[in-house]
Amino acid sequence: MNKPVSVDFQFSVQQRGRGAKKQIIEGTRAARESNPSLERIPRIARYMALAIHFEDLIRQGVVTDYADLARLGHVTRARVTQIMNLRLLAPEIQEQLLFLIDNAIGRGNVRLRELQTISTEPNWLTQRRLLLKIAET
Repeated sequence: MNKPVSVDFQFSVQQRGRGAKKQIIEGTRAARESNPSLERIPRIARYMALAIHFEDLIRQGVVTDYADLARLGHVTRARVTQIMNLRLLAPEIQEQLLFLIDNAIGRGNVRLRELQTISTEPNWLTQRRLLLKIAET
């Protein structure tokens, strides 16, 4: 009763070697060296931007809680909480982290772990003092 159906189609597979990746990496390094304004964004600035983005997603109702964010980002809920704790910092500190406008917070001087302890302090003035203390060391 049922006739067998066959489908014929053609496709091509093109293998990319490792050389293509190396050329791309070398190209971006060369571009960065020739134009210093194309510097890499520090990790802590990316975390700060991510925290702001996560907060917007929750506010808009795209996700309901940190657990949803963790599932979507393939990270633990604890990691999402660490990132979101950056929103507890004083607004001036958040701005410095985002734009790195203050030389006291240089590239790589402040780590996420140190900012976690600062964010537990509810007083913004004390937070600023603690940050200056960390930046001096």
